[in-house]
Amino acid sequence: MKGILDGVRILDLSQFLSGPHTTLLLAGMGAEVIRVDNPATGDVLSDAPLFYGADGPSLEKQAESDLGIAFLKRLRAKKSITIDLKQPEGKALFLRLVEKSDVVVDNFSVGVTKRLGIDWPRLKQVNPRLIQCSLTGYGSEGPDSAKRGYDVTTQAMSGLMSITGQPGSPPTKAGSPLGDTISAGFAFAAVLGALYHRERTGVGQFVDVSMVDVLFSLVFDEPMDCYERLGLDFQQGNRVLRFCPFDTYPARDGWLVVCCGTDAMWGGVCRAMDRADLADDPDWGRMGWRVAHSETVDEMVTAWTVERPAADLIQSLTEHGVVASPVHTIDDLLKWPHLRARGMIHNVSHPVLGPMTGLQAAGFPLKFSDSATGYDGPAALTGTHNRDILTGLLGLRDDEIEALSDRGVI
Repeated sequence: MKGILDGVRILDLSQFLSGPHTTLLLAGMGAEVIRVDNPATGDVLSDAPLFYGADGPSLEKQAESDLGIAFLKRLRAKKSITIDLKQPEGKALFLRLVEKSDVVVDNFSVGVTKRLGIDWPRLKQVNPRLIQCSLTGYGSEGPDSAKRGYDVTTQAMSGLMSITGQPGSPPTKAGSPLGDTISAGFAFAAVLGALYHRERTGVGQFVDVSMVDVLFSLVFDEPMDCYERLGLDFQQGNRVLRFCPFDTYPARDGWLVVCCGTDAMWGGVCRAMDRADLADDPDWGRMGWRVAHSETVDEMVTAWTVERPAADLIQSLTEHGVVASPVHTIDDLLKWPHLRARGMIHNVSHPVLGPMTGLQAAGFPLKFSDSATGYDGPAALTGTHNRDILTGLLGLRDDEIEALSDRGVI
């Protein structure tokens, strides 16, 4: 089976996480992704800690072959060429590649592509069928569009940090860089949508992805503008305001999550606790009352869970129709047969050392009945595919390539 995006060529100008994760997803669906790195500086991830090499993980490079773990994970299944976009010859080479490509992805700050002469007005002249996707902290337009942003600043500016953590705690970022990775998922979907639009119309377009827009669209699904009027804390910890009990609870040997989404499930919790009398109680039996008295409910559930093993609690709750689960650590996840059966845990390959049995990464998360997915090949060292692409795609001779290299253009 071929990938859905087989035959689609992506030029990847992005760095760090949001852009590289977008193009990783596109590569996982079969697209040909070509990284375009600066010949003087290379990529930004291969020399960034944490590192991995023949002796395992390290905070500092132990050998020349040690590479950044982020590089090994995020740049899988991509090709790499080097072009100095600031040189006229380099920009001309890039525009020739644009003529033969379908998508350009970048996460430059607003204004960088214009200064380089590769912004959307220029690229669409070169290739009207092209799709250009730009990921920025605040979008390509708007009063704050020129602000630079990192994952943590977009979590802060979108309001996510203000609602994360336990009531009364300082603003807290999510444990994973959700601003970057969720925005990458939105950009991935946007590129697919633009490709579908092009199939119908023959016309490419510019796709503007703002990390703050993305996070705000998710955060504001909750009616946070009503919290203060209802006397509610913005930080709810692991609770969900509409349901109770719905939280993490201590077991004798760990933690579990109990999710009681209906009054019928509450009845299951009561039977599991041998408190069937509370299932239809005029107060305890109503979700609204339990939500209003969540501390009292949680104290009772905690008194039951803390004395019992997590596995026994989960089994009992499940048998009574309640949704419950353990709280997995990374060790639990790597041992979980379900993830392995789903193809979600892969050994990472090193471009020089080969498969690294001690380093693992996530597989492609979308499965199709009639299309192949997955990451075929390790991350490529900077410039690995210069000759293949410049000769095979652009028709340059070996002597022309050597001359471009001598002048620092590639």
